[in-house]
Amino acid sequence: MAKVLVVGKGGREHALAWKLAQSPQVDKVYVAPGNPGMADVATPVDISETDFDGLVNFAKSEGIALTVIGPDQQVADGIVDRFQAAGLAVWGPTAKAARIESSKTFAKDLMKKYGIPTAAYEIFTNYPDACAYIETAKMPVVIKADGLAAGKGVVIPATVAEAKEALREMMEDSKFGSAGNTVVIEEFLEGEEFSFMAFVMGDKVYPMALARDHKRAYDGDKGANTGGMGAFSPVPFISQAIVKEAIAETLQKTADAMVAESCPFTGFLFGGLIATPASVKVIEFNARFGDPEAEVLLPRLDGDLYEILQTLLAGGEPQFGWTEDVCIGVILASEGYPEAPITGYPITGLDDLDGETLVFHCGTAVKDGKTVTNGGRVLMLVRKAKDFATARADVYKEVTKIKCDKLFHRTDIGVRAND
Repeated sequence: MAKVLVVGKGGREHALAWKLAQSPQVDKVYVAPGNPGMADVATPVDISETDFDGLVNFAKSEGIALTVIGPDQQVADGIVDRFQAAGLAVWGPTAKAARIESSKTFAKDLMKKYGIPTAAYEIFTNYPDACAYIETAKMPVVIKADGLAAGKGVVIPATVAEAKEALREMMEDSKFGSAGNTVVIEEFLEGEEFSFMAFVMGDKVYPMALARDHKRAYDGDKGANTGGMGAFSPVPFISQAIVKEAIAETLQKTADAMVAESCPFTGFLFGGLIATPASVKVIEFNARFGDPEAEVLLPRLDGDLYEILQTLLAGGEPQFGWTEDVCIGVILASEGYPEAPITGYPITGLDDLDGETLVFHCGTAVKDGKTVTNGGRVLMLVRKAKDFATARADVYKEVTKIKCDKLFHRTDIGVRAND
């Protein structure tokens, strides 16, 4: 029987640990650092996800058979390289391969070189030049911080004044730290957005089911961009023809391009895609499982996640499928999220939830024996059903059972699925 380590502490890592724990080949799952809410499926380990030496030493001493890396920052910082150098089995991309997410400039230039469809773009390293370009650009535009910004470094200003303000915050005020020193300004694309992930091992691409997340903080896609306020899967308004096009023209081409650039990708490749009237185009790539998409995809995965990953690492062909069920997940976030979340407030009602409800802890802690808020995104409640109407009704009924003075949520997650 195998021991598995999941690195990270959010809802995605809780979902990964939950799915890995279901494998008949796994008898122990650790999460480092995890959070107390994951104790239902895993053992939290008090080692920071930034302590690479501590994590490697733990994996060696405990005889960990497989380590799965959750967060984007750690893969960008080379955690996979460290595990590989220590001779440890690890699922995730190297730092060079993780540039597909950690550098928008690298990603856009790669797509341009290899003919992977994406929005037209310009790259800027100083504020005056970026502002001068905005004066001539067709509005709206999309402004992206080049580096990692926890899913929040994208702004879609409607006016020139708004665009200049966003650029000032990124480039002059360092709102996202060094991530905003360089910015990418793109044309605004119109169409249906969807999240398309795949297990990737070099040039081998094994697509997952589709999902769609809700980035804006409030109902009707209002408010600031967040890491995601909820998600659903599948995405019924994306046709199989579009899926086939997306696999061939985006996911497979990108995997091949990474091999050609001598930085082959291993891990969960996330394609944030949009079906425009002309073709499927890439909005962004991520070098890890999407969050909150992981929480609605993994419950639909018909297969042993541990076996899938070990098979891929060994160069084999994984066996898996997807259930016909639908999944809808709703995020409960701290007031003030994403700018300045208010934390430390007690949460009640978790014990009152239906046994069919999946609860993934994104940002909770235990204080004086009580569960309290400890992050921007706090909980994600997920329901699986045979149709979207049932899943939506069930999950929102469960949301009303959670009581906390300083939590908010969107009430329209999954509405588009019924169109």
